[in-house]
Amino acid sequence: MPHSPHLDLDRYVPGLLNFLSNKLSSGASACYRKHFGVGVVEWRMLSMLAVENGISANRISQVIGLDKSAVSRALQQLAGAGYVALQADEKDGRRTTVSLTAEGEALHDRIFAAAMEREKRLLADLSQTEVDTLLNLLGRLHAQVGYVNEYEPEDGTGH
Repeated sequence: MPHSPHLDLDRYVPGLLNFLSNKLSSGASACYRKHFGVGVVEWRMLSMLAVENGISANRISQVIGLDKSAVSRALQQLAGAGYVALQADEKDGRRTTVSLTAEGEALHDRIFAAAMEREKRLLADLSQTEVDTLLNLLGRLHAQVGYVNEYEPEDGTGH
């Protein structure tokens, strides 16, 4: 019987990126929950709002790549804890904008230091040139995601 094709998990780029991301997210979530009382999803919201404050949940979802329900749950949790303020848009009552509160900014700044240390440790074995190359390659891969996600196989057999 012929051997069916299978992934080489040491060379399958989507898998390697996913495995790395899952492990980093899990570790970050454990660290941030233990020390700051929020998980990695909430941290992503705080960090996004530190860059672009007063934006919609939809914008956060688009940039971070999380589904709207996960973003909504995280924002509700952050609002309940007093870290973000949710306000109805004056021009469009159906739209809500999200802003960091002073407490949210302070929490962001505390977690930011931990996040930078985690990144420093992740990249410790790479030279600055390698880090620059990695950032360039990741940016190029990110730019291809739309093209990749447009792919539609003709049928289940690959034909």
